[in-house]
Amino acid sequence: MNLPVMMRLIEPLLKHDGYSDTALAGVTVFGSHKHLKRTPMVYQPSLIFVAQGRKVGYLGDREIHYNPGHYLVQTLPLPFECETFASESAPLMGVSVRIDPATLAELVHTTRPAALAQGSPEPMAAVAMTDAMEEAVTRMLRALADPQVAQLMGPSRVREVIFEALSGTQGPALRALVDGSGNYSRVVQALELMHTDIAAELSVEQLAEQAHMSVSSFHQHFKDVTQSSPLQYIKRQRLLKAQMLLSRDDLNVTQTAERVGYRSVNQFSRDYKRYFAVSPLQDKREAPQRIAV
Repeated sequence: MNLPVMMRLIEPLLKHDGYSDTALAGVTVFGSHKHLKRTPMVYQPSLIFVAQGRKVGYLGDREIHYNPGHYLVQTLPLPFECETFASESAPLMGVSVRIDPATLAELVHTTRPAALAQGSPEPMAAVAMTDAMEEAVTRMLRALADPQVAQLMGPSRVREVIFEALSGTQGPALRALVDGSGNYSRVVQALELMHTDIAAELSVEQLAEQAHMSVSSFHQHFKDVTQSSPLQYIKRQRLLKAQMLLSRDDLNVTQTAERVGYRSVNQFSRDYKRYFAVSPLQDKREAPQRIAV
């Protein structure tokens, strides 16, 4: 694998530790010069490529390793915990490609599905980096090195990266976001309802109805996919959304709690400290120093 080339292309795009936007919408580069402890977070549906360093995701009892030999395919916005391994001498460097729903739908409807894997699709999994995927990512990064090339050719280079992911072992999980059939896709429909308004009061019965399942069947399939119950999932998403909102200067703790659907600020503070190990007020004070990748 020609990873030094990827590193040389990523390095000038990094503005600081953490995430840096690029000339292409939905494509960000990321880096860190230090080890980052296991921390709760959530990725939007995306492909995560690590050129140097390594990361470990913890989802329920699963450990998901993504490193220069593997890339992460994240098809659902699942709350999980992530640990980053990096140092001053060997900093983490990588690139994230958001999975655009319109591009994915077009590719799904115009390509032939690969052989289906056994069992249900995994919403979050590491996939071995193939030569074809490495070439596609490298071409995309080369386009980013030139603003004119990025404007003219960038979208097609991103499309090529998503196509390669769709052709890989996580193809069935990506297709399930579009085809709307099967239990996995029904859970996806319920998740879409949850994310329409994270502060909305939704019952398990309403979510099961959206998924066209009985309550007991929905609960089981939801847990199989997300590694949590529906109510746990909603709570974690609200807390992760709250952490993001607290980084804004114009929202205090009470306003943040209301924005994510908490009626009691005291309950919000208790849940927040239990999940992040710090109070929301302390986390707000430390937000400028917090780096998450």
